[in-house]
Amino acid sequence: MAQRNSRAGKSRRNEDERSAGGELDQPRRNPASDLLMADIIIRAGSYMVRSIVERSLLKGKYDEETARRIVANQPTSQKLASIAIAKLASKSIPGAALIGTGLVARKLYARGKARRKARTAIDGGDNTPEA
Repeated sequence: MAQRNSRAGKSRRNEDERSAGGELDQPRRNPASDLLMADIIIRAGSYMVRSIVERSLLKGKYDEETARRIVANQPTSQKLASIAIAKLASKSIPGAALIGTGLVARKLYARGKARRKARTAIDGGDNTPEA
């Protein structure tokens, strides 16, 4: 019986030590600061991922160093515009439809322009009808 009492005394002492500033007593966390920290981490991660994706898309046409310079020298106004467009597209379905339609239209226009330019180069640049 004496051993049981001594064990119980030790466990009570350990509990007292922990509550007096030991390893189990943690300060209360503010949920607002947790959300702020999560927001900062998510934004930093998205910036890093965006930079990697931009460089990898540019590597198809340029070497790695040129792609890195193009991403680094992008004007602030262009960065802000792309952030605003991405935010509009991600916040609502009509916004996503509008931005998606605009991107498809831009791609189709560029493709048509390239075809016209290639056709003009094949024809020798003479587009005048023969009379």
